[in-house]
Amino acid sequence: MLVIKGGKIYTVTGDVIDQGVILVEGGKIKAVGKDIPVPEGAEVVDATGKVVTPGLIDAHSHLAVFGEPSVWANQDGNETSDPVTPHIRGIDSLNPQDPAIPDVVSAGVTTVYTGPGSANIIGGTGFAMKLRGRTAEEMVIPGTEAMKMALGENPKRVYGEGQRRAPKTRMGNAAVLREALVKAQNYIEKMERAKAKADKGENANPPDRDLKMEALAKVLKREWKARMHAHRADDIMTAIRIAEEFNLDYVIEHCTEGYKIADILAEKKVRATIGPLLMSRSKMEIIDTSLANPGILAKAGVKVAIQCDTSANTKWLGLHAGLAVREGMCPVEALKAITINAAEIIGIADRVGSIEPGKDADIVIWSEHPFNTMAIAEKVYIDGKLVSVRTHPNPSVKV
Repeated sequence: MLVIKGGKIYTVTGDVIDQGVILVEGGKIKAVGKDIPVPEGAEVVDATGKVVTPGLIDAHSHLAVFGEPSVWANQDGNETSDPVTPHIRGIDSLNPQDPAIPDVVSAGVTTVYTGPGSANIIGGTGFAMKLRGRTAEEMVIPGTEAMKMALGENPKRVYGEGQRRAPKTRMGNAAVLREALVKAQNYIEKMERAKAKADKGENANPPDRDLKMEALAKVLKREWKARMHAHRADDIMTAIRIAEEFNLDYVIEHCTEGYKIADILAEKKVRATIGPLLMSRSKMEIIDTSLANPGILAKAGVKVAIQCDTSANTKWLGLHAGLAVREGMCPVEALKAITINAAEIIGIADRVGSIEPGKDADIVIWSEHPFNTMAIAEKVYIDGKLVSVRTHPNPSVKV
């Protein structure tokens, strides 16, 4: 048994516990509280004067799929041979030996959602993974697959400008997406008719298997979420329009101009992953980016996760949340945005995202609050196992 005691514990879903105690057994949190007896023979970690949080979670990254170093040989996140590639599986590009992973773990991030990029209208499936293990099978959390979709500039640039083919406009983006979803609806109907005939003992004559349509069928049946990339307010509304038209279970990715339509998003109970917050105006659709965006959306009632949208730079996740606080976001909501909210959006809140009995023992002991630029993730545990240890290189400095 592992005991972490003496630290200031941010449980996220409950009270902050000063000089608290966490009991860990079998990779799970057994108990958390103020005056919990320490079992005889337990391994005791003294966290006095430290901050203790759940492992941070990035709800939208490309870690270990867009590999590092960032050279052609490692760029496996966008299959730009066709704008509609729902049959692509991000797990087949996952490199568990990517050197970016230890960087991210050492910064207190224990779980990420990763997968294909946004070159395509439909880019394939991403997934959540724990940042430990030597193989994809050890890392990936089963049942977390979701379908990447993208609107706005990226598909236009890759296909309209780069390949001189559809989609060339925002109208084209929406049309290509609708067309693919209608084809999947037709496929589902044909398969259901064939099954009904087969159940009656009649000649079913089912259509040939189509991997693209099988994948989209899971989205239409709401077995998989649609993770819809949209920066500009009009693209966000187009994503919502199509999602409602086809009754999709959806999340808006980036949602950069969400603050312009925050009341509408709240009314529609939209979930959004916001970020990256540390970005320049590198293209037209993000010229109105604002560090206040996540705070405005959270105050309006939108379920918000803060994301880094990157590989190794996922290590700055805590600082992104700190910047959101500086620009008006409630600190409690900002911590939720990189823990429990992220877990809920991904669909793994029963396992991670807070320090509660029964959950995975993904725990970080910090030198200071993770929003602080001086904070070091001194000890990082995943499933109760110590996976990273750091000492502060300049512990005497106070600012």
